[in-house]
Amino acid sequence: MLEKKTKKEKRKGLILTLVLIAVLAYQYTAYAQDGIAGINEANQKVRSYFAAGTNLMYAVGALLGLIGAIKVYQKWNAGDQDTGKVAAAWFGSCVFLVVVATVIQSFFGV
Repeated sequence: MLEKKTKKEKRKGLILTLVLIAVLAYQYTAYAQDGIAGINEANQKVRSYFAAGTNLMYAVGALLGLIGAIKVYQKWNAGDQDTGKVAAAWFGSCVFLVVVATVIQSFFGV
């Protein structure tokens, strides 16, 4: 059966809880920073990653171009009638990746 806690035990638990909350509150306020400084730091980090992301998009576009060229060549050798549509689709996807990377770069001024 459950035993009732005495006033002394309740007081001891309350004090322990308050001390724990105080320690945690002190610890987290030590790590807090100014809101504007945090926004500026995030802005700087995103801008530093943008060049690598743009290069990645160009690399993916080049890879898609190679894969598309192989697919179009296979269809052309097989004599398929929809070779032009497939070539336009692959070429369009490569152009889209390059244009998106360039537009985003000029839009955000990075």
